[in-house]
Amino acid sequence: MFPADPRARATLRWGGAIAALMIVQSLVAAAIFWALLNASHARDLEQSMASDCRFFALTPIGERTEELREMLTRDIHRERFLALFDASGRLIDGNIADRPVAPAGGSRAFTTTLTPTELPGKQRDVARVTLCPLPGGQQLLTGFDLDDAEEALRIAEHALLIGLLPGFALAIGFGLIAGRRAARQVDAVRQVTERVVAGNLAERLPISHRPDSFDLLSSHINTMLDRLQSLVADVRAVGDDIAHQLRTPLTRLRARIERGMREADDAREFQAVADAALVEIDQLLGIVAALLRIRELEDHERRSRFAPVDLAQVAADACDLYRPTAEDRGVRLHCAITPVTMVEGDASLLIEAIANLLDNAIKFGPKGGCVTVTTRQSGDGVIVTVADEGAGIPPGERDLVMQRFYRGRRDCHGVGLGLSLVRAIVDMHRFTLRFADHGSAVSLIAPAMLT
Repeated sequence: MFPADPRARATLRWGGAIAALMIVQSLVAAAIFWALLNASHARDLEQSMASDCRFFALTPIGERTEELREMLTRDIHRERFLALFDASGRLIDGNIADRPVAPAGGSRAFTTTLTPTELPGKQRDVARVTLCPLPGGQQLLTGFDLDDAEEALRIAEHALLIGLLPGFALAIGFGLIAGRRAARQVDAVRQVTERVVAGNLAERLPISHRPDSFDLLSSHINTMLDRLQSLVADVRAVGDDIAHQLRTPLTRLRARIERGMREADDAREFQAVADAALVEIDQLLGIVAALLRIRELEDHERRSRFAPVDLAQVAADACDLYRPTAEDRGVRLHCAITPVTMVEGDASLLIEAIANLLDNAIKFGPKGGCVTVTTRQSGDGVIVTVADEGAGIPPGERDLVMQRFYRGRRDCHGVGLGLSLVRAIVDMHRFTLRFADHGSAVSLIAPAMLT
């Protein structure tokens, strides 16, 4: 039965998985060691038997018996088998009774049972031997007793098994510790997300001084929460702005309609009240539309539809659009458009940004003054500048005018959303908006499109 606590279940599952992985790794390592040990032992035997065959092949026939006896005398551990046979298979000399039959089609070395003649009390013995022909028609049998080798391998096997037991215990312990740590980290994420869902957007995941992969994930989650908190704050700010900015016009509109209904005596006066109310309603709808437009631009979803744009042509179109407005207000509009390289963006949004800058310059510049629009190439970028002959925005207010509903001057019509819209378009295109250090000029700086 698994425990009811999810964290305990996760600890058991992850700890068990890690422990199983480490145990399998230990078993594979032990198996590889065992195979290499066996292969090394067999290779040593093969090399020793091949050396005997080469030695006796080079030894004259008359000296082979003497050399064989000398080698058996030096074998103090009695682990070697050596014998010489003539062409008919009769034993010439050695420490076994008869010649074994080699397997057909097999390798030169093979395992067989021998009858030793110089091992008291032992009638049969298992050995690894090889039969090699010698010059003169004789055959040499050379081999090794496998009893001692098998005993050594059994000792090595027992040592491996004994060594694996504490390894298994360590693997289980380490697995449970690692599983508990992982479960604790995941549980910390769960607790933070629960508090975030409950409304506490300031919650963040802890990150250690020496971050691991989970800390990197926690860092990304914290960045996501920062973005989420910022977006929620923006939404709340928009709601507060709408409530604050619409309350006064709606109150004024209600009072006007109420007074008109009370004081109007005929259809003409009622019509005048209705016309004035429609004007107020259109202004309110314009505020809401501008706010929705800014919110749409801040989502940055239109970047996928960007295409090459000629900013010189966009600036020229904006000049043509605002030339009648400038004439109506007694302002001279001078457009010095020079060819520039293409930039990547949305032409309809960029003309909207330049148009807003033009509208501000015509509206807030001195009456009878001049508004200038220029385009020029600067290094790898394109600069569009809109300037008027006014004093410009004070340095202390340049960040404030980018905020929604902020109005630096109250003597002109507007709700304070024009530069907010420009800022949203500039940020969406990853352009730069720069105010001149002196005078009234705003520049839109765009990087040239990479080819």
